Amino acid sequence: MKISSTYFLILFLCVFSCKIVSQNDSIWNSDPKINISCFVDAFYAFDFNNPSTSYRQTFLYNHNRHNEINLNLGYFKVSTEHEKYRLNFALHAGTYVNDNYASEPNLLKNIFEANAGISLNKKNNLWLDVGIFNSHIGFESATSIDNKTLTRSLLAENSPYYLSGAKITYSTTNKLELAVLICNGWQHIQKVSGNSLPSFGTQLLFEPSKKTTLNWSTFIGTDDPDSTRRIRYFNNLYGQFQLTKKMHLTLGFDIGIQQNQKHSTQYNHWLSPVLIFQIEANKKWALATRAEYYDDKNEIIIHTGLNNEFKTYGASLNIDYTPVKAVKCRVEGRYFFNNDSIFIQNNKTTNNNWFIVASIAIKLEKQL
Repeated sequence: MKISSTYFLILFLCVFSCKIVSQNDSIWNSDPKINISCFVDAFYAFDFNNPSTSYRQTFLYNHNRHNEINLNLGYFKVSTEHEKYRLNFALHAGTYVNDNYASEPNLLKNIFEANAGISLNKKNNLWLDVGIFNSHIGFESATSIDNKTLTRSLLAENSPYYLSGAKITYSTTNKLELAVLICNGWQHIQKVSGNSLPSFGTQLLFEPSKKTTLNWSTFIGTDDPDSTRRIRYFNNLYGQFQLTKKMHLTLGFDIGIQQNQKHSTQYNHWLSPVLIFQIEANKKWALATRAEYYDDKNEIIIHTGLNNEFKTYGASLNIDYTPVKAVKCRVEGRYFFNNDSIFIQNNKTTNNNWFIVASIAIKLEKQL
């Protein structure tokens, strides 16, 4: 059996990690802290284009139902805190799962996280994590309560939320963190059938102060079987800035290229900028607005099936009410515009889409 050098590297790191454990002392035998958490995001959305089915848009993967009350995401998670090792395991359900994990095997669809990590040095600033984990790409996660807006930006919806593989993380200081990943592809737990190549990623996270976060993440790999392999190169950049005590600004930009066919020197591209501005009136009330654009004219990522260019502008307005820390009630109005008619309206298509979403999200955490 032929073993690639990348998988040999993972095997070597796992053996090296086990050797570290066997050599060491009472720190490894100390009891870890165990944390449990649960999260529920229930929502109602109304699409003013009145689609004929409850499923609204093929390029949205959260809160993507029309005129029905539903569960976007609910999960139960167990995790550990220890100087030398860590573990995360979570199961989830909801429309987010149905829309994002449709290509995964049934036995894996309901796994939100399942990863184990081990420290590789005495300073505990070099870690190896293996399993299913949250993607290193982007500033928005699947847990809506942690995001500045209720719905996700177009760039977040159309880049990986999760990855499966191995990750090495190194913190040079409390301000700089570096990560290198090998994974099973662009948001895949199980590799695409017929694909023999692993994919790779990197992350550079820099926090020069408590008010500023800068990030650069990359992905290199393929989402095709070997017979039609097209290599994809992707960059995600963002900055988060606490302008004042009550004002926060996020700037993000995604850009990617992909071969238009196997062995080709010709590439198609896609890109997406976004701006999110949030102002907090007080501890309970906040307002956020978003402006964004997504250009994927060759439909590399977003496939409308209408043979039209996906070059879409978007804007949204979000109102948050947080009665207590664990609870967030939100209402958001959102608008899309495209030069071509790509949005379904009754039994025809139109070039714009307007919808409103309301949500109640609760996140509880407890240390045992």
